[in-house]
This record gives sequence, structure tokens and C-alpha cells, in this order.
Amino acid sequence: MRKKIALILVAMMTLGFTGCGDKADSTTENNQRVEETQKEEVAKDAVEILSNVWTTYGEEEKFAAIGGDMEHPVDNAPGAFDISKAEDLDATLGFPQGNVSEIDDAASIMHMMNANTFTGAAYHVTDAGNLDSLANAIKDNILARQWMCGFPDKLIVVQIGEDYLVTAFGNGEIMDNFLTKLQAEYSDSKVLFEEAIH
Repeated sequence: MRKKIALILVAMMTLGFTGCGDKADSTTENNQRVEETQKEEVAKDAVEILSNVWTTYGEEEKFAAIGGDMEHPVDNAPGAFDISKAEDLDATLGFPQGNVSEIDDAASIMHMMNANTFTGAAYHVTDAGNLDSLANAIKDNILARQWMCGFPDKLIVVQIGEDYLVTAFGNGEIMDNFLTKLQAEYSDSKVLFEEAIH
């Protein structure tokens, strides 16, 4: 009788440990899935990336800003930019017209008084394989511009996640602050270009 009870107890303990093991494995798998999903979903759209950075600005750091495009402006916040307006993308943000087919979403935020003081943009790149060449095309297009109302000091092009680009040009101090906040908000960000504008 004692042997039967001992065998039953051993069997129950074995099943109990197996159940715990399965639960731990299941929890680990769930955690891995959540981490992978978070890595894949850097942002739901380009506006969210700029908004996440803009909301980290203190009142003393903010400047009069406008987001979006000419037909759909947003006061003091980033806004969506209509990518069907290729000429406006180029004139306003420095995005090359010939590369518009490589993005499916764009957003902007600019200094309201002078876009050369600060102009920031975010783009979702449809094919991550084109990201580096597109970053180069944007950089070259902005550096080749004929500037009016003064020169911006600096240009940055930053990769966020696998398929987003953030670009900005403007006053050196404002640019440094923007880049610091962008990198703090997106720890996986990668600076592709940080160029002085002459």
C-alpha cells in the first residue's frame, strides 16, 4: 500500500513539474512574441514618430510650429503630408520628386516663421531594401538646394526601425536638441547622415 501511495505521489509530482515547465516555456514564447511585435511595429505611421518626439519638448524648448501640408496644416504639432503632391514634398521638405513612389506615408513639422530654422519630416519606405539609396537621394537633394531666407546649419537623416526615415534641417542648436530627443525616444535609431550645410 505504501509503495502504491509513493508511486502515486511521484507521478503527481512529475506531472506537476511538467505542467510548470510548459507554463514557463509558454510564458517565454509569449514574451518573445511581444518583443518581436514591438520591434516590427515602430510606429503606426509617420505622424506618430514626429509626435512622439514633439511631445517630449518642454514649454521652454518648443517653438512656433506648423505640421502637415499646405492644404491640411496642423498648428503646433506634426501633421500628415499628402504624398501625391510630389512637387510640394520637394519644395517644402526636400524630398526628391523622382523617388515619391518609394514611400507610402509622410509627415512634417516646421518652424512657423522660417522653415530654414527647422524643418523635420518622417517617411515610411515601402521597400526596406531601398532605404539606404533613398536616404542618399534625400541628402543629395537637400544639400543641392538654393536656399532663401538664410542657410540652415545642419542636415540629419536617421533610420528608425526597418522602414522609416526621419530627416531634418535647420539651426544647429535646434537640430542637436531634436536629434537627442529622437534618439532617446527611439533607441534603435541609426544616424545615416549628419552634415553641415554650407
